[in-house]
Amino acid sequence: MTKKKLIFLFLALPALGILSTILCFQYTGQDNDKQYHEEFRANNKAFAVEIPATLDFAGEQVPLDIFFSRESLDRELLVNTYWHSNTMLLLKRSARYFPVIEPILKKNGVPDDFKYLALIESGLMNTISPSNATGFWQFLDKTGKQYGLEVSDQVDERYHIVKSTEAACRYLKAAYAESNNWTLAAASYNAGQGRISRETARQKTRDYYDLYLNAETSRYIFRILALKLISENPAGYGFYLRNKDLYPPLTTYSIRVDTSITDLVTFATRNNVSYRILKEFNPWLRSDQLKVLPGKSYTIDFPDKNSIHYSRMMKLVKDPEYIRGTPAASVSGKGAENN
Repeated sequence: MTKKKLIFLFLALPALGILSTILCFQYTGQDNDKQYHEEFRANNKAFAVEIPATLDFAGEQVPLDIFFSRESLDRELLVNTYWHSNTMLLLKRSARYFPVIEPILKKNGVPDDFKYLALIESGLMNTISPSNATGFWQFLDKTGKQYGLEVSDQVDERYHIVKSTEAACRYLKAAYAESNNWTLAAASYNAGQGRISRETARQKTRDYYDLYLNAETSRYIFRILALKLISENPAGYGFYLRNKDLYPPLTTYSIRVDTSITDLVTFATRNNVSYRILKEFNPWLRSDQLKVLPGKSYTIDFPDKNSIHYSRMMKLVKDPEYIRGTPAASVSGKGAENN
């Protein structure tokens, strides 16, 4: 066969294939529609979520026998169960930051369930809301200062996970002292202590689930509860994450600084890290310098050798193939204790 004939066949065969496809759709359109709908029904399935028989927040029972409470929980479970990308990211970040938050809550006598409040407030990211609430715990400038955080052009401790968690504990304990109810304390974090106090007095009830509140605060506790249920049993809600899929905790060492730093870029270089790494591990540093007043000091964190490189971080993960929320037997008998 000549070279010209080979070139002709090479060009003609794809064209014939396209033509036959067009003719197929032209003459069998109804059959294709039928097959399409059959495939759609077979492969596109959504299931109603299961509501637990009992549920509590911080040891306080949720009245799931009241229709609007049950349906409110159902709504938040459906939203977060089928918002796959967002909920998957929340579960991944929780593995990194909950080990930091949990011991601080425990030390301060705040129930562990409040870690889910931080989860819904910020998604465990140092975000800024339209009202300029900032950080994992979404403190406003004034409120952050009120509860002991430094907020200035150079230092903003709302971005400091440890110090902002300590401040959140102070806020929540003050709210609890006023209402003697952790659920109301959580609601006040959204609506403000003053508003919750006024509404409980006006409506003559100290039960969050009996209060008629604005839409956001009415959803607030149920959003927390939905993330609590999914986080405690991700596989039960269709989220299959192996331990190696989660974002591992970061390990650090610290340097105490008691004199001003005129150039944080040079400071980072002298400590063998990039400026980007310095900022990643110390987001509370808000400019490229740090003024330290007499008698004051700051602690700056640096990553250890295992907290930057992914391959090193993965070597420290226990039972990497274990799927969170599944029986240990489902992964060759490996560690359910890592659930």
